[in-house]
Amino acid sequence: MTESIVALKQFGFISIFPEMLSGLTEWGVTGRAARDQLFTVETVDPRQFATDKHGTVDDRPYGGGPGMLMKAPILSQSVRKAKQLLGDDALVVAMSPQGAPVDEAMIARLVAHKAIIFVAGRYEGFDERFLEQDVDLELSVGDMVVSGGEMPAMLVMDSLIRRIPGVLGDEMSAEQDSFVDGLLDCPHYTRPEIFEGRAVPEVLLSGDHARIADWRAAQALKRTLDRRPDLLDWADLTDEQRVMLARWDLNAHL
Repeated sequence: MTESIVALKQFGFISIFPEMLSGLTEWGVTGRAARDQLFTVETVDPRQFATDKHGTVDDRPYGGGPGMLMKAPILSQSVRKAKQLLGDDALVVAMSPQGAPVDEAMIARLVAHKAIIFVAGRYEGFDERFLEQDVDLELSVGDMVVSGGEMPAMLVMDSLIRRIPGVLGDEMSAEQDSFVDGLLDCPHYTRPEIFEGRAVPEVLLSGDHARIADWRAAQALKRTLDRRPDLLDWADLTDEQRVMLARWDLNAHL
């Protein structure tokens, strides 16, 4: 896989619940990266652009139907405010069930942008005119419906932040994660050597790094075949991996 150029340093987060972002900026690896100023986040609450005392940001949909829609003028003003903070070139991403699916290939493309503004919707979604006018890209983290776009946006941000140099203690960790090379990750083990009668595979105790690397590569391929065979249609497999898959397929039919 070709290594992507990481330019990303700045995020914008448009949400009526900006406090939710603390789960990303105050905890774990991403929290440490935020404290070390490896990235910054500017939050914008659309309610500041509401025109009534209740801070209303939604209204009934034209044509009837259930639910409420977030209003285009208020969201458009929110994006303009975020771009004042991050720059006019910032990519605007709206989290939406109708969006393109997020995968490692998408993450590799996104991380090349210096600044990304995430718009987290609520209620039934966005006025389509806002999407047409102000949004560069709609993204989805899965074929499911959730209460709002905050957590999906934070999932994508987490994946992006891991790509920023200096965020992970071991820079090889990001390269060896599931999906980075198109395959699932191999099984991993730590102490104790025997747990409830189940031992760590002997090869991992051998000290033979070449054997261990071969075992891990084969296990990753086998796990992908068993659990996510659809990924094999897109993975950049070596000739050796293709031979291995063909052999397993042959044995399965004997």
